Amino acid sequence: MTFWLVTLLAMLAILSPVLMLRPSRRDQRLGVLRQHARQVGVGVKIAKSPLHDPPGGLISYRWRYSQAHPGPVFVLVRDSHASSALKPFDGAWRWRIEPLRPLSREAAAALETLVALLPDDALVLESERGALTLWWGESFGVEKFDQCNEAMAALRDTLASTTAVKGLSDRLP
Repeated sequence: MTFWLVTLLAMLAILSPVLMLRPSRRDQRLGVLRQHARQVGVGVKIAKSPLHDPPGGLISYRWRYSQAHPGPVFVLVRDSHASSALKPFDGAWRWRIEPLRPLSREAAAALETLVALLPDDALVLESERGALTLWWGESFGVEKFDQCNEAMAALRDTLASTTAVKGLSDRLP
């Protein structure tokens, strides 16, 4: 009897670390979400966010601008993580860096549509010349992400096209 008890305890000691290595349901959901995002052309990167004191778990999702039509530079921060000294945008967001040129009506409307769709854990929306980046805690599932992806792609395309038109009009005599 002692032999079987020792054998059972040894097997449990061997199997317990293996069971702990199995991904949790949350890890599996995040893996599916990140893989789906990569398949539709969105870059997923774990990097330092532009917040001064970011909460843990913020991941960046990047929608690239074409090299021929770079985007404007701006940073929007969720009101809960922004200073009250920053200029408000759409009630729940504040400009950390405002675009140098005012956004066109189409771009402003696309931006307002997007921020209305974003979840509460979306904290920063950053546009650089190369990409439009969302910093968030990945609370959406694949279906909700697809809605957000469409709005982000529409905003990216609108920002790139208005930047290209403004850049072209600046060069004309």
